[in-house]
Amino acid sequence: MLSNTQRDYPQLRGSDLAKAALQAAKDASSGPGPRRTNQAKRGFTGNRRRRRWSGPRPDERDPQPLGRLASRLAADRGWSGQLATGRLFARWSAIVGEDVAEHTQPVVLRDGELTIQAVSTAWATQLRLLQRQLLAKIAAGVGDGVVTKLKVNGPAAPSWRHGTRRVPGRGPRDTYG
Repeated sequence: MLSNTQRDYPQLRGSDLAKAALQAAKDASSGPGPRRTNQAKRGFTGNRRRRRWSGPRPDERDPQPLGRLASRLAADRGWSGQLATGRLFARWSAIVGEDVAEHTQPVVLRDGELTIQAVSTAWATQLRLLQRQLLAKIAAGVGDGVVTKLKVNGPAAPSWRHGTRRVPGRGPRDTYG
């Protein structure tokens, strides 16, 4: 079945036929009848204020950096605290330094209190003495108010109490580290 354009222009093929069809459509639309305004062509339905361009000044409709959008999304959904915790645990060695990170590990952050596990009692004591400097480094690394207090634990000692009968007393003494 032949279209109207093919009947009108039987000698044209391919792109020439497409050009002729486009020209015929343009000629048909510019004839008499209701004339469309520029606003109708652009899709304006009457609310001019909604479709204005933002102009040279920054506007909320302008393209935004992905980081800004992600931080706004996290703040809106209440994920800021969890993201700060993840950032602290992921960047622990960069925040506190390589020497401290080699001998310590963050365990849990709950209600602003960070629990740190040290490999020896000597390192646990050293961290307790450096508590203010560590809090300042953490605040600079992940933000103020994320960590307000440190709880430093020494190494976990094995339990010497086995069985049903026990003898009272302190048991074997060792620093385990």
